Amino acid sequence: MAWTWQFEDAEQRPIDGPNEAFSSQSDAESWLGQTWRELVAKGATTATLTEDDRTEYKMSLLPAGG
Repeated sequence: MAWTWQFEDAEQRPIDGPNEAFSSQSDAESWLGQTWRELVAKGATTATLTEDDRTEYKMSLLPAGG
């Protein structure tokens, strides 16, 4: 099982991001917590966590009200 992130911009277009793969959901979430500001600076507004081909969840990278 591999956990990965996909990123989109405000128009829901895919954004090239780091192609990191993680062995656990916790590792993937910790990594995102450390790098989300850099991703936003590159234009990402949402992140989708997947396990293999299954979507776990999609979330905003923008601060509340932003």
